[in-house]
Amino acid sequence: MSAEKTATDLRFPIGKFDPAAYASRAENINTIANLPADLKIAVRDLSDEQLDTPYRDGGWTLRQTVHHIADSHINSFCRFKLALTEEMPTIRPYLEDKWAELSDSKLSIDVSLSIIEGVHTRWGELLRTMSDEDFARRLLHPETGQWTLEQMTGLYAWHSRHHTAHITSTRERFDWIFAE
Repeated sequence: MSAEKTATDLRFPIGKFDPAAYASRAENINTIANLPADLKIAVRDLSDEQLDTPYRDGGWTLRQTVHHIADSHINSFCRFKLALTEEMPTIRPYLEDKWAELSDSKLSIDVSLSIIEGVHTRWGELLRTMSDEDFARRLLHPETGQWTLEQMTGLYAWHSRHHTAHITSTRERFDWIFAE
């Protein structure tokens, strides 16, 4: 296997986002709603040393990855609420790589696991009660263009699985087994 192929696999352990693969609204909602439990299983019994291991050369540590999920999903939840209450709001991007370098991304992952649990409890409820018209609402991302909330739901289902796979694939590569 070439070095380029290995690096690509480590960066995108479940592949790049493919909207066609995330066409099931019910499955996407379940993935988003179940992320807190899935993530807790993925990080279970990891030591601080393991959490401070990058998932790939030049990539984030597993700790930074968990904190990134909290940052990203807080932003996404807010974006959903903006799109549900305003006519095609323009959302504000943020520099996620710089956020991952701030001091709070060195905290215990328990802090972000709690945030993720709270955000996803609320987000899951919101998603389960949205109408077809709600899912058709749009927002504008200045870098990537218009998105419907249906498309955003698929994107964040992928994002949930993508970063969980960074953790689980690192565990597999290093043979960090789960304690019984």
